[in-house]
Amino acid sequence: MLKRMFVFPDPGRLRLRSGVRAVLGIGSAVALCGLAGHSLVAAITGGLAALLALFTVLDTTVRAQAITTALLPAAGFPVLALAAALHDHPLGRDTAFLAVMGLGVYARRWGPRGHSLGVFAFMAFFTTQFLHTLPGQLPELYSAVALSLLASSTVRFGLWCYERQLPAPAPVPAPVTGKGLARATTRQAIQATTGGALALVAGLLLSEQRWYWAVGATWWVFVNTASRGETLVRGFRRILGTLISIPIGLAVVVPLHGAAVPSAVLVAIGVFGIFYTAAVSYTWMVFSVTVMAGALYGLLGVLDPALLVLRLTETAAGALGAMLAVLLVLPVTTHATTDAWIRRALRCVHTCTAEAAARLSGSPTADPAPRIAELEALLGRVRLSLAPLVHPLSPLRARKARARQVLALLDTCAREVRGLASVAADPEASHDARLAAACWRVEAAVEALTAPDLPHRASSPGVPEHRAVAEPALAHLHGLERALAELATPLRSDPRAPLISA
Repeated sequence: MLKRMFVFPDPGRLRLRSGVRAVLGIGSAVALCGLAGHSLVAAITGGLAALLALFTVLDTTVRAQAITTALLPAAGFPVLALAAALHDHPLGRDTAFLAVMGLGVYARRWGPRGHSLGVFAFMAFFTTQFLHTLPGQLPELYSAVALSLLASSTVRFGLWCYERQLPAPAPVPAPVTGKGLARATTRQAIQATTGGALALVAGLLLSEQRWYWAVGATWWVFVNTASRGETLVRGFRRILGTLISIPIGLAVVVPLHGAAVPSAVLVAIGVFGIFYTAAVSYTWMVFSVTVMAGALYGLLGVLDPALLVLRLTETAAGALGAMLAVLLVLPVTTHATTDAWIRRALRCVHTCTAEAAARLSGSPTADPAPRIAELEALLGRVRLSLAPLVHPLSPLRARKARARQVLALLDTCAREVRGLASVAADPEASHDARLAAACWRVEAAVEALTAPDLPHRASSPGVPEHRAVAEPALAHLHGLERALAELATPLRSDPRAPLISA
């Protein structure tokens, strides 16, 4: 798992850039707070605000990202005030915390901006518990958050806005729609609130001072998940990430005794790890978060081995609360979510093919590149959705075999589409009449796989045979046809039956 994190492809070194920029942005924010004379508590609050702004604001354009970042205080400041005012009123505090949690998840229905504002609002409440914020501290905290967002935004949108040189990624909204309880975001909001309530009770039983860790664990288990299977896997990985961080905490963080310089270096390493590993391994991202949190507690002078063990137990309680909620309260099935993402990915395969073929036919406006980016994003969602089925601990062998075959064949489709787009970009490529027929067959194959009214079938169309062709475009199209034909077996047969390879 550790080896995979470092050898995993990093096209354009985007993960490396993101990690280094995060360290610079958050470091600048904390430094600015220090120059302004703010206390350590205010500087930590500002640094966490900068981290959230850099980590959770993921709109598809730089302009939209800047707008969302500017709106973060509108979501966070009222919640900070509410949480501080309820500091000495446990019942009101707990009720408000769960309400903010539910509304934060519900806000996902408004896309990336709603998601970012919901996360920022929840973490504003969480931070007041973490730092024991009182109403008298609010002016200083508001100033620290504003300065930190200004500093991190200067780095992100001014000094190092590498996104301006990249093609804008296509938006990939959740495919599940409906009204009321039929809408996934509504169900997840109820699940998160229920799981948060269970975690809150368990957290209070474990510790009256650090109970909020359990609620925070429940919250982060729900972030970026869309089905019960995804949530169960993420809960397991959160516990695992926290568990493997305990030895590091005992061996490295605790002996520092809160020394400023080495603790700050450790925080910076944790920040880099969060951004570098987030897209690759949730387990190692949680490991980085826990190391960073331990270093912050060291700076505050409250870290000891017992606190690290308590964090593990609180995290386990929170993850368990999330798991119980998704299993028992309005579950969103893995199959329904996965099926929707696969259909969208297949339709995008056809769109990419059509754009590339049009480009080869001489159309000056056809451009498959944006569709390729959209396909990559969709395949990422398919992998996330299928993760519960391909997990090593999954007992569903037949479904695991199908999921692995689907992932392999979709990767083949993406590889052939990228190859076709590369050929289409060659100005010397000429139109071949056979392209139209091959593209029509791709369209027919996609329609056969995505038609919603077709039941599972015992048989599947045979894999087309093609003679070797010298033309690169036709070779990619034939490879794509073959992969689509082979997808019929795992997608159209009974998912509970053993998978028989042709």
